[in-house]
Amino acid sequence: MAVMAKQQPIASKPDLRRTGSEAIRRLYPEIDAGGFTRHDHRIIFFARVNALLRKDMTVLDFGAGRGIWAEVESGFRLDLTTLQGKCKRVIGADVDPVVLDNPLVDEAVVLPCDGSIPLLDTSIDMVVSWAVFEHLADPARTASELRRILRPGGWICAWTPNKWSYISVGARLVPNRFHARVLRYVHPTSKRQERDVFPTFYKLNTLRELRRHFPITHFEHFSYRFNGPPSYHANKFFLAATIDIGAKLAPNYFAQTLHAFIRKR
Repeated sequence: MAVMAKQQPIASKPDLRRTGSEAIRRLYPEIDAGGFTRHDHRIIFFARVNALLRKDMTVLDFGAGRGIWAEVESGFRLDLTTLQGKCKRVIGADVDPVVLDNPLVDEAVVLPCDGSIPLLDTSIDMVVSWAVFEHLADPARTASELRRILRPGGWICAWTPNKWSYISVGARLVPNRFHARVLRYVHPTSKRQERDVFPTFYKLNTLRELRRHFPITHFEHFSYRFNGPPSYHANKFFLAATIDIGAKLAPNYFAQTLHAFIRKR
């Protein structure tokens, strides 16, 4: 385990006038008025996180990585999604030692391979996790550890793909070793590097699985499925429009993502 305290707040970059792919800008022209669409899942997710956040909270950024958002976001988006400075302390945790260089956290913890989280019992007020639950090979172990470190009344706030979305089904059909190559084609505007692409398992990616691993005897559930703009469309307008229409017509069971908001009793 490696731990490092950090005291280097990130400064906001200026807003970009034009954001996103041409296909998305044709579907959602409002994106150039502030840099986000009316259904922007990241904006909506973090708006709720900010609504729950308090100044006296200690927050765990579970799966914080190297802080890629400091590189790819700016202006309002970066201000909204950066929790550092809005609460008592942000602890970044990741199995990858690059978390030690994350500029968006106050303290960094490298997680051991045994699935444990080296933090004290009931020491965390809020766990925030973005695009991590789909990578958990042993969700029972993770859920047990999150329950242990979370204070009563504390929140787990997690964004993750829905297991039955077109993205997740496609990812399960493609072997993990090809994910980075496929991503470069279907999401050409993504700034994720190959080192930012990890194996997926989708073992904690349905509302049912969330309730099973965080049982109602110990947790209250406020989670829901959500459809944002198409993400993987190779920057082809026809494909993006087809996916967008399909998402509107399909049952919610097949929505793109899960916004998990779970409170410990």
